[in-house]
Amino acid sequence: MTDAQRDDARTPQVWTGHASNRFQWLLAGVGAACMALGIELAVDSAYTSGVAPLIMSVVGCIAAGLLVLFGTVAFTHVRVKVDRDGLQVRCGHIGVPRRSIPWHEINDAHLAPLVSPRHWGGWGYRWRPEQGTAVVVRRGPGVVIDLGNGRHFTVTVDDAEGAVRAIRTRLGLRP
Repeated sequence: MTDAQRDDARTPQVWTGHASNRFQWLLAGVGAACMALGIELAVDSAYTSGVAPLIMSVVGCIAAGLLVLFGTVAFTHVRVKVDRDGLQVRCGHIGVPRRSIPWHEINDAHLAPLVSPRHWGGWGYRWRPEQGTAVVVRRGPGVVIDLGNGRHFTVTVDDAEGAVRAIRTRLGLRP
């Protein structure tokens, strides 16, 4: 049995992984609190300055709360799947935002030992001209996908080494 056959036998047909960030739930709580404040102002307001300032306050609190709440809940976790179709990345509980990369677009993959939100400008779906696109939900190891033409896609995921091994095996490269 050759090394490639041994590696192929150890690599599953479908590889799945995930990463999560519990700190995002704290930020989601802040968003929920903003929404609650807006609702409280709308229901039990003693505003004497007029209707326009009250409406602006209520709408502002609810809008800010929704933005923070859904912007953070979407990135509490990420799921990554490597299968016969390519690489799929889904964020949050409803899987949005998502990204699918078919095999013909992937040239290579390698391990990034430390992906930091600080280097990408925060948590979430990020784009940096010099680094490419990333889904960063926590600090730690990740997978960097070489898409060709100098483009890269990075995702933080537990067992990033397993993801790299599965991708490189699928591409027929040495893991």
